[in-house]
Amino acid sequence: MSIGKNIKMLREERSLTQEQLAEQLGVTFQAVSSWERDEYMPEIGNVKKLAEVMDVSVSSLIEDKPGTFKMKDAIYNWEHMKTYIKTSARNLGLPNTLKAVDFATEAHKGVNRKRSSVPYIYHPYNIACHALAMDINDDAVIAACLLHDVVEDCPGIGYDDLPVDDEVKEIVRLVTHAKTTDENRDEVMRAYYEEMKQNPKAVLVKCMDRCHNLSTMAGGLSRERIFRQIRETEEYYPELLRVIKETMEYNDAAWLLKYQIESMLDIYKRLM
Repeated sequence: MSIGKNIKMLREERSLTQEQLAEQLGVTFQAVSSWERDEYMPEIGNVKKLAEVMDVSVSSLIEDKPGTFKMKDAIYNWEHMKTYIKTSARNLGLPNTLKAVDFATEAHKGVNRKRSSVPYIYHPYNIACHALAMDINDDAVIAACLLHDVVEDCPGIGYDDLPVDDEVKEIVRLVTHAKTTDENRDEVMRAYYEEMKQNPKAVLVKCMDRCHNLSTMAGGLSRERIFRQIRETEEYYPELLRVIKETMEYNDAAWLLKYQIESMLDIYKRLM
């Protein structure tokens, strides 16, 4: 498609009128109309502004593509994952995990993933299934996978409310970071990752969490947040992966997690 058709398609996908888009760009609606009719090309400064407003790459605006790909919000059915986790927990004798499944499901009820109709619980379920698929059958790890976002994201729930033992609560505490501002973010995150490194199980949960977030962030985060996630992952995760690699029972998982994290980073860098 031409740049004009790309602009029109992206504008309509975001339910913006030409007037609304023009206001955000600081141009007249006649200018937007002429771009969409391919009468005039937007100047490079306006192309960059368009990419920011539409939250897409510049290349997606200017490239002539024959069509668009159909995207999937989710790969697996979350209810099937819940059944798999519960069945595995019963078969493997994982009491914390059995309690955590229903608690996490209720805590995240009614909440969806960012920019998605997928229930939020899909995320912790996915991480728990990821662990089980790597033959990690540690009750504390699987339960923490399910509960890792509950205290951070669900108002009114504290660590003492979690229906699990103290080991799981400590893992959840370590992977839960305080709210940050632009001014204190670097300081908070350095301290957060430094403390976490003392607990290989917490590190394992965090790396699986990052794997799933990297694989889904294109549909849920702004370009600015994606850049921040890439920088943060490059800065802190090599050290976390080293902790996992040096923990004998997680050595195989370290190889798989390193491959997935670094592969996803390379893909985003090329496409950004």
